[in-house]
Amino acid sequence: MPSRRVIVLCVLLGMLIFGWLRWQYPLLPRQNREPTIPTINKQPATVASRTFDPTSPPSDMPPLAYGEDAECDSDFLFHATVGGESRQTDARHATVTITQIKIMLQLNITIWVPTGVTQRIIKHEEGHRQISEYYYQTADNLAERIAATYMGRQIDITGTDLDVEFNKMLQQAATDITAEYNKELSPGSTQLYYDAVTDHGRNQVEVKDAVAAAVENIKISSI
Repeated sequence: MPSRRVIVLCVLLGMLIFGWLRWQYPLLPRQNREPTIPTINKQPATVASRTFDPTSPPSDMPPLAYGEDAECDSDFLFHATVGGESRQTDARHATVTITQIKIMLQLNITIWVPTGVTQRIIKHEEGHRQISEYYYQTADNLAERIAATYMGRQIDITGTDLDVEFNKMLQQAATDITAEYNKELSPGSTQLYYDAVTDHGRNQVEVKDAVAAAVENIKISSI
């Protein structure tokens, strides 16, 4: 059974992400720059296997679902930073243009299996790994497509402190991009279908056939 954690809302990273995005975009009237294309940094997927004592699982292991003996924990990490320029019209109003978006993608997979587990269960969890990696293959294309719709976008801001409003707007843009990515990536339904086809690794269905069926099912569902 997979443990799926599609993350991360950039707003949670606070100053580390946005600390701070005014680095070269002060709130001063200036000539608009041509927006560049989004920058996508896709890291190679990492895969680790760990065994555990079922009577005393380690503290860093995600909890097993009811009736499950092993799990594939897939962390899809998404870190976005957004930069922009502001053209101030008066003391309380400005228009911000998004001119830069940088995105870092990662997939970290950990397969947790109990000591003495059967090869069938191990192979079943490897099927979950394959599905996660299938989605990650095109994650950069998805991220770029979403981010591209924000490039050059102009947003009016209002407030007594335009510096604060400027950074709030950029933070909200990063949050919105992250939310769209998480919604569209969504490997959960494919993983659940795979579990249904294989009865969580208990039946005789071959892993490669079950993975192919799960992927094909989601393709048909999305038409």
